Amino acid sequence: MTNFSFFSGRELTDEEIPTISDLHLFAARPGLSDLPHCHRCGNTSTFSSHPCARCGKRCTYCRNCIEMGKISSCTTLYRWTGPEPEHPEKAGTLHWSGILSTGQKTASDNVWRAIQNGSEHTIWAVAGAGKTEVLFEGIAAALSDGKRVCIAAPRADVVRELAPRLEKVFPDTSPAALYGGSPDRHIYSPLVISTTHQLFRFYEAFDVMIVDEVDAFPYTFDQSLQYAVQKARKPDSSLIYLTATPETSWQSEIQSGRRDATLIPARYHRKPLPVPNMVWCGNWKKSIVPASVLNWVKEKEKEKALIFYPHIDTMNKALPIFKNINPRIESVHAADPLRKEKVEAMRRGDVPILLTTTILERGVTFPGIDVAVVGSEDRVFTESALVQIAGRAGRSADCPTGNIVFFHYGKTGAMVRAIKQINEMNTLGQKRGLLDP
Repeated sequence: MTNFSFFSGRELTDEEIPTISDLHLFAARPGLSDLPHCHRCGNTSTFSSHPCARCGKRCTYCRNCIEMGKISSCTTLYRWTGPEPEHPEKAGTLHWSGILSTGQKTASDNVWRAIQNGSEHTIWAVAGAGKTEVLFEGIAAALSDGKRVCIAAPRADVVRELAPRLEKVFPDTSPAALYGGSPDRHIYSPLVISTTHQLFRFYEAFDVMIVDEVDAFPYTFDQSLQYAVQKARKPDSSLIYLTATPETSWQSEIQSGRRDATLIPARYHRKPLPVPNMVWCGNWKKSIVPASVLNWVKEKEKEKALIFYPHIDTMNKALPIFKNINPRIESVHAADPLRKEKVEAMRRGDVPILLTTTILERGVTFPGIDVAVVGSEDRVFTESALVQIAGRAGRSADCPTGNIVFFHYGKTGAMVRAIKQINEMNTLGQKRGLLDP
């Protein structure tokens, strides 16, 4: 028999099924149903129609998930019903000798308990608190019990950063990292690290679903991604949410006890979160690189820094000016074909200063960096985004501090609230004894 381990838990179109003779190993359902409703992404509003060469009729098709292949009226979706692949012999063996902080240990115990009980739990931990480490014991227990685990993240950068970390602590259960163009897309593993978009390809596959950065764009604004998370879970499964900046309604639910959650208000190295400064820089849209920003960069010339711009076009205009200071300064954005290489170069120290859009606001770690935001009053810089951006600084125990500046042309409520949230977390961490005196 053909080895179908790759197909376990995945939902395939008729074009992806290997051969017609194998259909007895799969259950089928229509790609679209009346309304219409796309069974792959849950879309009920964004459709078009065209003359279909396959069925010879005018077919309705889903526009929402078309980048993953067309789902139309004559599409059939298949899911594997054969035997489940066996776990690796030492699946769940944890190779990690680190020590959890007090806050991390509480969170780790609660994650383990939720996984054992098949329940839901939220971890609200400040940026740099070590959210990934609190998952280790729960994941190890799940894999040891023969369960399949998925960590879903909003962006490919986060998946690429998480995958080697998980592979290091679970070397006997090499994870499959799934994102657009991923080399692992045809690999089966009981441990999957995936962008939320890739979850469209799964159906009732996972016993444990962990959603990282649950507050991040596009997950919070795209109901189809939330649908994908639910569709990819088994009916009897556990759901763990991770966030550093939960939306206001979630904060209220957590603080009132209506949402089962663990709050970690301090970083694992027991140093307070660096607090941003607000600096007026004038009309940055006109000057592109205000004098105050140039002076800040010149002070940081031999150090590492991230400089956030709200828009690609403004950032691209600013780059040549920065290169006059240091030709090794680079810029990066979501559509940059060298995005992965530039991030790695920054991590190695080959790029001292990296201009970026909000694509690097979360999920990446560069030790010992300072952070600046140019045009922090722009609406793209929400309270959540600014807190995450500030969280890029001071993440490592060797460099627990950092300089953070919001360069602006007028203060906004988001800027004020972001700084207030950071100060409140520092105060709470101090009260709980989670920070060094």
